Amino acid sequence: MSFDTLGLSPDILSAVTSKGYTTPSPIQAKAIPVVLQGKDVLAAAQTGTGKTAGFVLPILQLLSGGQPAKPNKARVLILTPTRELAAQVYDNVQMYGAKLPLKANVVFGGVKINPQMMKLRKGTDVLVATPGRLLDLIKQNALSLNELEILVLDEADRMLDMGFIHDIKRIIKMLPPRRQTLLFSATFSADIRKLAKQLVKDPVEISATPENQTAPTIEHKVYPVDKTRKPALLTHLIKSQEWTQALVFTRTKHGANKLVKFLENNKITAAAIHGNKSQGARTRALAEFKANEIRILVATDIAARGIDIHQLPQVVNFELPNVAEDYVHRIGRTGRAGHKGNAVSLVCNDEFKDLVGIEKLIQEVIEREEVEGFKPQNPLANSTPSNKPKKPKKPRNPRTFAKKPKQD
Repeated sequence: MSFDTLGLSPDILSAVTSKGYTTPSPIQAKAIPVVLQGKDVLAAAQTGTGKTAGFVLPILQLLSGGQPAKPNKARVLILTPTRELAAQVYDNVQMYGAKLPLKANVVFGGVKINPQMMKLRKGTDVLVATPGRLLDLIKQNALSLNELEILVLDEADRMLDMGFIHDIKRIIKMLPPRRQTLLFSATFSADIRKLAKQLVKDPVEISATPENQTAPTIEHKVYPVDKTRKPALLTHLIKSQEWTQALVFTRTKHGANKLVKFLENNKITAAAIHGNKSQGARTRALAEFKANEIRILVATDIAARGIDIHQLPQVVNFELPNVAEDYVHRIGRTGRAGHKGNAVSLVCNDEFKDLVGIEKLIQEVIEREEVEGFKPQNPLANSTPSNKPKKPKKPRNPRTFAKKPKQD
């Protein structure tokens, strides 16, 4: 299958092919025709599957045949959980709609609201927004959603994790009942199903890949190490293996700052990105990382949502996530589009249960390698017949998962 078989206009196809894309990803092949038919969609799609183009391309096609947006109105609203993801989605809209007479805007907190209000005066065909800033703009009478044609909830699971459920419910009440709704989520938890009932009507359910499957191009490795020696081991790996670029995950904002300071003291360029950083600092750090001006970007799970780096070679779990599914989301930023990637985890004895949970989830025993000079005094337990990962039994509802705790 190629993009030119999906019913997209020549102008959109030209933008797609100019970026070197010829074959749609599974989520794109399934979602684009359904969205073009005007149907509601409930899609399971993880980071790195090409889901953004899966809804942006058909939306641009649908908008091209309609009337321009009226002042202070939006025709399409794309809600995202973080500023970084909002910026990424907006870039996609701009890129694929370059040859179309459509107006797009992105709004999020952390920056002044007045310039955003001014841009919305003339109306916008596509508005990408985070919930909090969107409600601020509506309160200031800078925007009305009463003529909205399409609503997209991107990474809905993370939005619920971050506590946006009440904001989302407030926004839903402002929307016209007749609209097209697209809901994208990495997992279909009970809470997501409950939210979907309020949003979508007779949706077409789409799943691009089996739940919690990691890309076959990713090589997983665990380095056992004592907790206190993790910063030193990370530094050793960066230098000895000559890593040019790596995205490193910590559990906390304080831990991210502390690690960046350690790396910089060892002459390794690094920056942190998390909820306490200003939007300017986060945008600058991400831009410098993409431009290879800094080698290491240290991030928390929530702040990293939406980070998309082409051919990122390494993702490092400086600390394992408490929730096994987050391991899949983290490492999904490497090994994309058929390229090889490395998922490296520095694991201390205290994290053994987290490791076993991850191995059970991905149905793979991860290779362990001790590094000379960093052998842990508190050895990491080995997988035994009692805790060796097994293929999980099929639950009654295979899409139901426990709600993840907020970690940022």
